[in-house]
Amino acid sequence: MKQIAIAGKGGVGKTTFSALMIRYLLKNKPGKSILAVDADANANLNEALGLEVENTISTMLEDTKKPNAIPTGMTKEMYIEFKLQDALVETNNFDLLVMGNPQGSGCYCYPNDLLRKHLETLRKNYDYVTVDNEAGLEHLSRRVISDVDMLIVVSDASARSIRSASRVHDIVKSVNLDVKELYLVVTKVTGNEIEELQGEIDKTGLRLIGTVPLDPMVAEFDVKSKALIDLPDDSAAVQAVNAILSKINL
Repeated sequence: MKQIAIAGKGGVGKTTFSALMIRYLLKNKPGKSILAVDADANANLNEALGLEVENTISTMLEDTKKPNAIPTGMTKEMYIEFKLQDALVETNNFDLLVMGNPQGSGCYCYPNDLLRKHLETLRKNYDYVTVDNEAGLEHLSRRVISDVDMLIVVSDASARSIRSASRVHDIVKSVNLDVKELYLVVTKVTGNEIEELQGEIDKTGLRLIGTVPLDPMVAEFDVKSKALIDLPDDSAAVQAVNAILSKINL
């Protein structure tokens, strides 16, 4: 099993990259099982993958706090484990688990151990697990999601965003995350921005593995609410992500 995490601040194209990674795996790793985890509080990976989600981890955990929520004869631990199973969206090609937005203080605090245990058991059933994280890496820093083989930090082509990517690197170091490989991808490139940003990139301590151009097809699909996983082969973003992923040991 290989676990790949994607991180970056909002608006840089992180979820687009995550969806196109799933697309790449489906086309280039036939027969391999894939679990996509949306661990961003602003969850929208399901839309990029063309899926509707009824249940998220956060809403299910919040439901356990309601009076009389737990059926007679079940412990809270048993009930939470049962509910976690319901959060998995299964398709013929890949499965999706959405963490969701915490709805109350400490939403993840009590069940962290149960959630970690559930994910560790669940991921054993898959060849690839991809995790779309928020920039703060909440689930990674709390070790809910652990043993990351590869962390890809996504930034757009701006100095502010590159500095944000550097802070993600700082989080990884400060909490001693077990990350085997660490890369930087710069998106929404239109010209010679990389040359102009090289100084900021060098400061991040991240290895730049590739760039993704600003692709009008991505904007068109977003406007029309079309799943990004269905972008055609001649999409500039698809071709760029394919080229990036072909360089690394997936």
